[in-house]
Amino acid sequence: MLVLLPPSEGKAASGRGAPLKPESLSLPGLTGARLAVLEELVELCSGDEEKAREVLGLSEGLRGEVGKNAGLRTAGARPAGQIYTGVLYDALDLASLDAAAKRRAASWLLVFSGLWGAVRVTDRIPSYRCSMGVRLPGLGALGAHWRAPMAAVLPEAAGDGLVLDLRSAAYAAAWKPKGEVAGRTATVRVLHAPTRKVVSHFNKATKGRIVRSLLTAGAAPAHPAELVEALRDLGYVVEAQAPGKAGAAWALDVLVDEVH
Repeated sequence: MLVLLPPSEGKAASGRGAPLKPESLSLPGLTGARLAVLEELVELCSGDEEKAREVLGLSEGLRGEVGKNAGLRTAGARPAGQIYTGVLYDALDLASLDAAAKRRAASWLLVFSGLWGAVRVTDRIPSYRCSMGVRLPGLGALGAHWRAPMAAVLPEAAGDGLVLDLRSAAYAAAWKPKGEVAGRTATVRVLHAPTRKVVSHFNKATKGRIVRSLLTAGAAPAHPAELVEALRDLGYVVEAQAPGKAGAAWALDVLVDEVH
């Protein structure tokens, strides 16, 4: 199983670990595209600070993120699972998983990123600020920059098992499963049951809890239909819509009564 996650906008500090080694990251087929983004981002943030803030969409209060990006090559690196924070990752709480669940997380989870393309939670990266919605002056829109490299690398990473896609729209634009892979992909929405509306905070929190539940239970469904049953067995209320045509993904709605 491969679980596709969005990153978090806010991130933990890099710490004092050894600096980034781009060649050590998972999915080595993305290395060239990663280095291209890294080089331009560092150059941008080492120059005119106001221009960098404008390009990155940073408020005055996030001015310090520019300097952080400028030092990416020498900053300490930590496992991505420790760098990404926020609602989804708080609910997932990787650090408190038992050893078996942590091994599953290392194998199953793939976090998408405007800077790195996609990384495993065990990949060592520095803290950074660069969303998939950024348009760099030289490379252009990052979503478009990543499409070709992702299309070449991700089908192999997906293997022949289930793909559980929990990404937000901006990150989903970087790779859309196609063909046979799409047929065993499930996208998930979390809806407030009484209103049938998506609410951002508990949408993220519930997705984090879903992943944690699967990791903890050791549930490894091989197909979206099996995922529906596994989630129901774990206590979730799930409505599923099978694809109406070849090359389309399953659509799952998880209904939640309480907003938390």
